Amino acid sequence: MKYIFSSVLVLILLTSCKEIQKSDSKNGIAQTETIIANNADEVTITPIEHATAVLQWGETTIYIDPVGGAEAFKNKKKPDLILITDIHGDHFNLETLDFLDTSKAKIILPQAVANKMPDNYIPQLDVLNNGESKERYGITVEAIPMYNLREEALNFHTKGRGNGYILSKGKQRIYFSGDTEDIPEMRALENIDKAFICMNLPYTMTVESAVSAVLAFEPKEVYPYHYRGKPEVSEVAKFKKLVNEINPEIKVIQLDWYPGSEY
Repeated sequence: MKYIFSSVLVLILLTSCKEIQKSDSKNGIAQTETIIANNADEVTITPIEHATAVLQWGETTIYIDPVGGAEAFKNKKKPDLILITDIHGDHFNLETLDFLDTSKAKIILPQAVANKMPDNYIPQLDVLNNGESKERYGITVEAIPMYNLREEALNFHTKGRGNGYILSKGKQRIYFSGDTEDIPEMRALENIDKAFICMNLPYTMTVESAVSAVLAFEPKEVYPYHYRGKPEVSEVAKFKKLVNEINPEIKVIQLDWYPGSEY
């Protein structure tokens, strides 16, 4: 009896520490969500499209760059926390915010986005500048710079206008890059468990630049996102190959950021 109990306990402990991907996948791409268990709370990451995601962290529901209208968030819990990275339409859409029930939500955003919010949202806003942080619902949100380095792209994302974000709770640290290149502030990050990294031209960075940055700060897991641009779609399979050729310990996870597409 003692042996059976011990075996069951070991099985439970192993299950609680592992990452579980939902089974509805094709070509290694998870179609809906990834569930990560840790010692405190379970984290569910649901890609919506491109740069938009929903995180369920314990009892807290977090929307990242909510765009796409109310239909994109059908059957999702009302947000407790909304993070907006930049002013561009694939990150900030006032019509979507108006469609959603955000009545109980705190909205963390850079000043450039706050300047575009109507007065009725003012009581909900937490403006963060690069380097500042705020704790909400037991989650610390830190604003990380995001900007372009290439001469031809400098006007796309100027330094200080937008925010990437690190979300921290317990020992778990999750990073969303926003629209950026492989800037020194990204390369210097430490102790990142899960990193969501953009890679699309001409607006952000090349696959090779994203690889270089990831190899510099070595997150435990990296999720390519925001990888469709003009005229081409970034090669996320190539990204995974290049990362793991040099550091096979970094787990590259591809979620379905473009429903209905092969990418």
